Amino acid sequence: MTPDHTQSELRRLPGVDAFVQRPEAAAWEAAYGRGPVVEALREVLDAVRADILSGGAYPGDEVLAERVAERLATLAAPTLVPVINAAGVVLHTNLGRAPLSAAVLEAMRGAGQGYSNLEYDLEAGQRGSRYVHAEALLCRLTGAEAALLVNNNAGAVLLALSALARGRGVIISRGQLVEIGGGFRIPEVMAQSGARLVEVGTTNRTYVRDYAAAIDDDTAALMRVHTSNYRIRGFTAQPELAEMVALAREHDLLVIDDLGSGTLLDTARYGLAHEPTVQESVAGGADLVTFSGDKLLGGPQAGIIVGKAEHVARLRRFPLTRALRVDKTTIAGIQTNLLHYLKGEAEREIPVWRMISAPAEEIGARAEVLLARLGGAGAGCEIIPGTSVVGGGSLPDEGLPTRLIAVPGPAETLAEALRRGRPAVVGRIEDGRLLLDLRTVLPEDEEPLVVRLRDLLEG
Repeated sequence: MTPDHTQSELRRLPGVDAFVQRPEAAAWEAAYGRGPVVEALREVLDAVRADILSGGAYPGDEVLAERVAERLATLAAPTLVPVINAAGVVLHTNLGRAPLSAAVLEAMRGAGQGYSNLEYDLEAGQRGSRYVHAEALLCRLTGAEAALLVNNNAGAVLLALSALARGRGVIISRGQLVEIGGGFRIPEVMAQSGARLVEVGTTNRTYVRDYAAAIDDDTAALMRVHTSNYRIRGFTAQPELAEMVALAREHDLLVIDDLGSGTLLDTARYGLAHEPTVQESVAGGADLVTFSGDKLLGGPQAGIIVGKAEHVARLRRFPLTRALRVDKTTIAGIQTNLLHYLKGEAEREIPVWRMISAPAEEIGARAEVLLARLGGAGAGCEIIPGTSVVGGGSLPDEGLPTRLIAVPGPAETLAEALRRGRPAVVGRIEDGRLLLDLRTVLPEDEEPLVVRLRDLLEG
């Protein structure tokens, strides 16, 4: 293209002020506001100008308008979107962990849509505390004297160590110096808290005598950390909580028990390994127990601390607590989720426990119904046995027998197509096949999943 022709094409570019007078612009401004419209137009014009300078031609006002509309839609589109989890990982960290019950969602909506007595004592007519709303339920369910909510379990651990062990030693087994997802490392959190890490024992074997030998005048606490996402097998040993508590009492030390995920139900009832429950830790004498609200508890993200009243009171007064505090919607959600346990309806109402407790035969029956609804489009699909996992740093190497839908075709291509559509669908690939596990598909997501699969297989 000659320089004269390039200049001729550049002169065809409309000005921003002139272009926003087009009829489409009024609708754009009503939907997005004038600022975003002008920004999108300038970005599109810059791209077209660069194309012309590279030898291209002005595509015309209509094409320009289409590109501006597309740009505006992209700018305004949320990046956090619903996903159908057909991967068979119940607590899928990358997909937001625990889906919430209908009652929890309603409670959070109710707390968020207007005012509430978050920090107001309605009986006394004066300022109250946000921490009282879930405390009574937590104490009743766990047997603890007091409880405190923070933003997540990492925050709970950081707060406990900062408030109770800053500048002093905390003794922990080398086999429990964990790193979980996102680079959360116990040694680094301990360093951030100002506590001094004292490692004892070996990676695979630690005894209570190792803790005893490390105690000195500078020691503040003994700490037990759940290994969460890994297990050490074979020639292993770790002291029981009761042994650590007895030793701590001899030396007037604290015992902090970080359960990681934490559970109020016995996982062994569902064919899984026994996960230490919060109630067991409290009854075992731990001074403070920390765990998550959004993993096996099945509620919104939170860190929960339960334990002796005197220690929880110190945490509540510690300045860091304000930086880690939870908002009104989280408190409402946690409180309502705990009520499911209190009423004995956790397996029925909390999606995580409904998924975990579902037998393989039930999953298989759902898969058969789904394939029937696909009709001819699902002719090449088959139902095969497989395994679901709990995930979320809970119960590593433990599986739940399930039934999987094996989808015919190039697995990577099919998986990408499902991810990119709306609603997005995430499955898993094993042995070169795309597999879908209905254990983790919510009932209300089955119809959208059928539609997505039919479109995919008929396309």
